[in-house]
Amino acid sequence: MRPGKLSPHDLTTIIFPRRGMERPDVLVHPALGQDAAVVDFGSEVAVLSSDPITGAGQDAGWLAVHIAVNDVAACGARPVGVLMTMLLAPETARADAHRLMEEANRAARELGIEILGGHSEITAGLSRSLVVLTALGRAARDRYVTAAGARPGDTLLLTKAAGLEGTAILAADFPGALAGSLPLDLLARARAFRERISIVPEALAAVEAGATAMHDATEGGILGAASELAAAAGVGVEIDADRVPVLPETRAICEAVGIDPLALVSSGALLITTPRPDAVIRSIASRGCPVTAIGRVVAGRSRLRRGGFETELLAPERDALWDAIERLERG
Repeated sequence: MRPGKLSPHDLTTIIFPRRGMERPDVLVHPALGQDAAVVDFGSEVAVLSSDPITGAGQDAGWLAVHIAVNDVAACGARPVGVLMTMLLAPETARADAHRLMEEANRAARELGIEILGGHSEITAGLSRSLVVLTALGRAARDRYVTAAGARPGDTLLLTKAAGLEGTAILAADFPGALAGSLPLDLLARARAFRERISIVPEALAAVEAGATAMHDATEGGILGAASELAAAAGVGVEIDADRVPVLPETRAICEAVGIDPLALVSSGALLITTPRPDAVIRSIASRGCPVTAIGRVVAGRSRLRRGGFETELLAPERDALWDAIERLERG
């Protein structure tokens, strides 16, 4: 099998049916489009999510913290802390442990959260160290949202722009391969997209203003996140691709490696559905975050309009980042 997430078919046939005893105090169970679990604790809920970093080299510890915490914030929960697991390649274990902890510590301080614990080990057979984060957040029992809350008639909003994380990863990990076709100053600006990865402020602003559903656009990019949100809610979405913001640096790098920016991992971009788009837009914009209406939620099938043509909206088979990495590594 090729690298990337398991397919929706594998998730629904292999993973989701085998989750032990269903408990009444678990309010949100594993499902397509649900990136976090929600557990009842009386007047509050605990929101938990776990994510690895496998496609990034530089700043992997920093990125891992932000990615895990984003999924908690996308439920409208305030992050508390993370559990951090490091599986260290034998040849670089000590240096990697030091680097990953320095990076994770920096991210945790930026977010005002604690590294609560975790696990670390030197793992035979690894050529590259891996890091996995589990994030914990808390919210009032009547204030959290999930990807399943979208309803027909809601407006679909997107914060920031498509492909932010993938753009930063490619510019940081393949500067030599890209420098032959792209200006160095463009690659420097693209690497700086990492600083836009957190969606915590805009997610909390959105839930306060009337968001019905939110989904962090991670693997599979905007197209993958929209498909997962629709599946979680049992609805369709209609997206006008020409309205989706794509920054010039992202467009240039995607054209250079022949990938679709809307299918590129887009952490930092948050999909939001709401019947009150003006209020949500005002709330998010007041935090200094750009937000754009890119479509709507419908009762029928999901559709994508691009360049005057309309097609069915389908989730990418895998994230475009993996295609780009394979092409750049082949030279």
